[in-house]
Amino acid sequence: MKFSTKPATTTLCALSILLFLGISCGPSSTNEEREETAVQENTPTEPSMELLWETSEELITNESVHYEESDGLLYVANIEGGPDEKDGVGSLSKVSTDGEILEKDWVSRLNAPKGMTVVGDFLYVTDIDRLVEIELATGEINQTFEIEDAVFLNDAATDGQKVYFSDMRTNTIHYLEDGNIHTFATDQNSINGLQVASDGTVYGLDSEGLKQYASDGSFEIINDEVTGGDGLIIIDEDTFIASRWGGEIFLIQNGTATKILDTTAEESNTADIGFIPEESIVLVPTFFKNKVAAYKLSY
Repeated sequence: MKFSTKPATTTLCALSILLFLGISCGPSSTNEEREETAVQENTPTEPSMELLWETSEELITNESVHYEESDGLLYVANIEGGPDEKDGVGSLSKVSTDGEILEKDWVSRLNAPKGMTVVGDFLYVTDIDRLVEIELATGEINQTFEIEDAVFLNDAATDGQKVYFSDMRTNTIHYLEDGNIHTFATDQNSINGLQVASDGTVYGLDSEGLKQYASDGSFEIINDEVTGGDGLIIIDEDTFIASRWGGEIFLIQNGTATKILDTTAEESNTADIGFIPEESIVLVPTFFKNKVAAYKLSY
């Protein structure tokens, strides 16, 4: 018996057409999806800060937060009394990176501690007219450096050897090296926040804005929008975070400032901020709100 092959041929042709149409239509849809995904990936993220946690309200008039990479802890400077009074009530606290207060009075009997930095085994903190050297392992004061003619020492930073620190009221940047105090720059009006980049370049915040200093103390202004700044963080050579005490924090990229936090309406201050670089977490001492707040930075 002989069977016709026409139906099979017809079916094969139909399947071939459907397969061709599927191949022809498929890549068009996939390309559109890929293009949309690429656009989404290339769209710049709007700079922002998202609240992660806050400590309890026990850190009285906290002015500064320092994240110490060597032990993974936060060190908080609490003025407690007047910001320029030698009253012996100031303190330093130890706090975990999730906001638990570990030792509220880790160091006590200071006056009005503010900026902090660590070199080797010692933490250095400014205290009105002196720089105090504290042993990290024990919290014991190792020695103090009295600063001649100092009035209102504020922030501190280091290049790993020198300890730079500002005097907001004498408009001066000093530094400690080999046990001796030197002057780095003068006539820096209301100089406050300091940081040192990995290449040793010093940056500062004063009434004129964000400054980059040469080794001889001369400078250039790289942003004149964030004047009267307080805390300073260096992310890279073109990216900085700067706070104003009143409640504002800015991201400065390529010389342009974008406000990323404003808590002035809540009367929550943003003093000498700290930073956990591996997690992009900004640590905000809220001064009169008596707590430290941690924010996730996105940009």
